[in-house]
Amino acid sequence: MVVICKNRVVSISVIYITFVCILVWPLFTVASSQEPQLGSARVVFQTNYGDIEFGFFPSVAPKTVEHIYKLVRLGGYNTNHFFRVDHGFVAQVADVANGRLAPMNEEQRVEAEKTVIGEFSDVKHVRGILSMGRYSDPNSAQSSFSILLGDAQHLDVQYAIFGKLTKGDDTLKKLEQLPTRREGIFVMPTERITILSSYYYDPEMETCEQESSMLRRRLEVSAIEIERQRMRCFP
Repeated sequence: MVVICKNRVVSISVIYITFVCILVWPLFTVASSQEPQLGSARVVFQTNYGDIEFGFFPSVAPKTVEHIYKLVRLGGYNTNHFFRVDHGFVAQVADVANGRLAPMNEEQRVEAEKTVIGEFSDVKHVRGILSMGRYSDPNSAQSSFSILLGDAQHLDVQYAIFGKLTKGDDTLKKLEQLPTRREGIFVMPTERITILSSYYYDPEMETCEQESSMLRRRLEVSAIEIERQRMRCFP
């Protein structure tokens, strides 16, 4: 399981996650960006508790942004879920390879299994920030990420920040009110918070043709969900 943790040293089965102060590490990058500018692209996760929209920081974590955005465009996060909701800390999306209900196609699988170099920066972990999950290896991030539900200074320069919530804080507040259970270090919702579907758009680049294409994508996704609901309720 890919995680972001409150504690400094965590043991999960045989996996040990340790936070240390690192002065020099040649295999990851550190970017400086106190007030990064959001790119124009937007992603929307449509969950069973409401929509969550976010944008990216391409100047802060370009490789991470490219990877996550490609997974979104491939539909990788559809039927995935938020496996963790820790009030005031994080709402964490499961990794695509293990969190989806639907099987992956080959293109999705290949992208989901890629790891991303740790693009650490001095951007602060505050509410609404998107931050990659990883193992103890700083270059082990794949597809799990967290949306910060509060300030978490101990994560700064330890986890790669790549984006920020742009809409949907009301949805996050709903998630924080859900009943939870604790399993080790994890605070997990007692019911599944499913990403029913996702879509993306770019308001600076959309043309009429692109807008029509986006609308078709959303209608296709909606049709799939309607059919799934029909099959479940009217067998």
